Amino acid sequence: MKILLVQTSFLGDTILSTPVIAGIKRLHPEAELWMLTTPVSAGLVQGDPLLAGVLTFDKRRRDAGLRGLLRKARELKSHQFDRVYALHRSWRTAFLLFLAGIPCRIGFQEARLPFLLHRRSSRKGLEHEVLRNLMVLSGEAGLGSFDPALRLFPPSAEQPQSEIMGSLPSPGSYVCVVPGSVWITKRWDADNYKELVHSLVESGTPVLVLGDRSEAETAEHVCAGTGARNLCGLTTIPEMMQVVRNAKGLVCNDSMSLHLGSAFKIPTATIFCATSPKFGFGPWLNPRAEVIERTGLPCKPCSRHGGNACPVRTEACMREVKSEEVLQALRRVISIS
Repeated sequence: MKILLVQTSFLGDTILSTPVIAGIKRLHPEAELWMLTTPVSAGLVQGDPLLAGVLTFDKRRRDAGLRGLLRKARELKSHQFDRVYALHRSWRTAFLLFLAGIPCRIGFQEARLPFLLHRRSSRKGLEHEVLRNLMVLSGEAGLGSFDPALRLFPPSAEQPQSEIMGSLPSPGSYVCVVPGSVWITKRWDADNYKELVHSLVESGTPVLVLGDRSEAETAEHVCAGTGARNLCGLTTIPEMMQVVRNAKGLVCNDSMSLHLGSAFKIPTATIFCATSPKFGFGPWLNPRAEVIERTGLPCKPCSRHGGNACPVRTEACMREVKSEEVLQALRRVISIS
């Protein structure tokens, strides 16, 4: 049997989907399992030994529009998949899998165009996204049958490394700081990040600031005059995984980085600004994770995923959490002088 797993959402969503990989292989150990994800998310899963291959769906660019959808459907059809599990719930995903003619299509009741799926499970009533994703397998076994641990496989130390990776501080000696997020209202204030980084460096703790190229301006501001090393935009996704896995601790927003910390069980301090962990995207199976947020605000949480502007124009959730609070939270999970 040849099976496809589909998750074409954000990077963090892909990480929270990885237990489904092991779940499918538990149910179908002899199956050839592939995954369809976005080009940027492919780096998160390409090292998973349970996957026979990773396909990409560039839905915003190369595969955009009806022509791109038809081209991708032809590609999927050529692989002759027998079954697909769809974690992504958009109409585009449902229509793509229908056009690909995959004979057994499994997804969620809450998906758009659910009538294009052969079997549907409900995601409702579960507190964390990891468990909601695993519900796609509930028609074949109970939720308690599956291992809910996140699965990430960064490059090993034996693999060839770039010049940047070869010049990093020794494992376990540094703290990673990731000040960015896709959504503006999920980003803790950059000045507060800078104060935190300065305090860490002053205490003798090396700091590596991570992110992608779009976050370079923020990273430069956070690093300026602090002595922190700015790696923003300089690492690939697999390299970023390796940097975080070897870190002493991690400070980040409600973002993909939080889930990296959970996957590797790195001591993590996460600032939740516009969003809330109660939506099911908080730390997962990480005993050394701290959540910091400004509670009691009548406007918080203002949305499930954050937005590009504060709806009440105060940015209170982003600014009122002070750097000392985050530093104290980090001290509760790692040793800092």
